[in-house]
Amino acid sequence: MARFSLTRRVSFAAAHRYRRPDWSDEKNAAVFGACARPNYHGHSYACDVTVSGPLDEATGFVADLGLLDRVLHEEVHARFDHANINLDVPEFADGRQIPSGENLARYVCERVQRRLDQALGTGTLRVTRVTVAEDRTLSATYEP
Repeated sequence: MARFSLTRRVSFAAAHRYRRPDWSDEKNAAVFGACARPNYHGHSYACDVTVSGPLDEATGFVADLGLLDRVLHEEVHARFDHANINLDVPEFADGRQIPSGENLARYVCERVQRRLDQALGTGTLRVTRVTVAEDRTLSATYEP
């Protein structure tokens, strides 16, 4: 059966820093550079979420865009916009995940997939790619 894909972009502005509490300040600075500074730094992120599934012949859509938009708003925009990721998102607190683009992409994928499965049933619509861009020159992609 043919599968189709749909990609929706969500934007948010957030601050973060890279730091491992089990490392010295010197090692954090050597590995993460300016991104380890204690005063954090921010980005205007763009997050592209691609979902794939069969085409609904009755609607001509692969996904209910209203549902997808609600899930993306709650799981991405509301969670990250104007947040300090290290302080406001428990999964990225000190000693947990580093809020790199790679980890953010995986986190978004898992959260969005869980919500779609709850709404539609497991396997109905798959998140096949999440790309998180910090700016026009740097992005990370997760493909489960």
